[in-house]
Amino acid sequence: MDATTIKPSPTLSLPWKTRILLTIITTVSDAAVRKNGTINRRLLNFLDFRAPATPKSAKSVTSHDITLDKTRNLWFRVFIPTKHANEPLPVIMFFHGGGFVFLSPDVLAYDAVCRRFARTVPAIVVSVNYRLAPEHKYPAQHDDCFDVLKFLDDDLDMSKSMLPKNADLSRVFVVGDSAGGNLAHHVAYRACGFDFKRLKVAGVVAIQPFFGGEERTDSETRLEGTPIVSVKRTDWTWKAFLPQGEEFNRDHPIVNVSGPNAMDISKIDFPPTMVVVAGFDALHDWQKRYYEWLKKSGKEAYLFEYPNMCHAFYIFPELPEAGQLIGQVSEFIRKR
Repeated sequence: MDATTIKPSPTLSLPWKTRILLTIITTVSDAAVRKNGTINRRLLNFLDFRAPATPKSAKSVTSHDITLDKTRNLWFRVFIPTKHANEPLPVIMFFHGGGFVFLSPDVLAYDAVCRRFARTVPAIVVSVNYRLAPEHKYPAQHDDCFDVLKFLDDDLDMSKSMLPKNADLSRVFVVGDSAGGNLAHHVAYRACGFDFKRLKVAGVVAIQPFFGGEERTDSETRLEGTPIVSVKRTDWTWKAFLPQGEEFNRDHPIVNVSGPNAMDISKIDFPPTMVVVAGFDALHDWQKRYYEWLKKSGKEAYLFEYPNMCHAFYIFPELPEAGQLIGQVSEFIRKR
């Protein structure tokens, strides 16, 4: 199932539209973070374009928002494909990226991505709005995402979550990109030790997952200056995300999932996992290590490589590779 390997170009080649968007994202993100570890949310709000939920069908998908806990602003957006109302559909629990610091399910790019998943797979998509760092340190984000998973399992008549009757909770796939990929792995790990009534995590899709460690890898050094991800940015993000304390360095298992303090998954029924990496992503080496660690642990894992793409490439619909990835995720889910 591995993607065809293509030798990377000597330089990253992207359409002008994508380059402009990447420059805006990087510039605003850098301007919003402060040296003291705080973030300027007011500045981010100027360019934080949101998409409302659409109770009426838009491109064959409806959506609505459900609040689980107002005190921690924990809510999720449900995407329902309208052309498959009479057949059981898998459920994608989606976790957005943003380094645990930025973004939300109603940001235009993630609303569009989840609509594509709902329409293309097809599947019921549940996109989670988890708390953000640095205002909320680990484990707030992971707890929020797992609490939504438990909520779906507890809501036996689906009256609260408003999932359609054809949502098949015996086929739940945890999917995420970047920080969301980190969340997908750790939520799946926690699910392995939890006694659900009817819900089953059938697979994990980690799209360019945000992992790291104390070591400086070759890709981090060699790809310094590529869009979105850099050593300086990731160092700031991990510091904003992790609580203070000697045990919370970048080799903590929540960060360096396959490192010296890694959890032993060899004896648990960890679900089949799809790992997506890109050749111009500075996190490339950490993501490849994750895939290799899964395989060494005896788990079913598949690697999909995009040698000529950068971090977060798949949220840009103008790139052919974005559509290709959506199709590969669809195939991975259908085969399970």
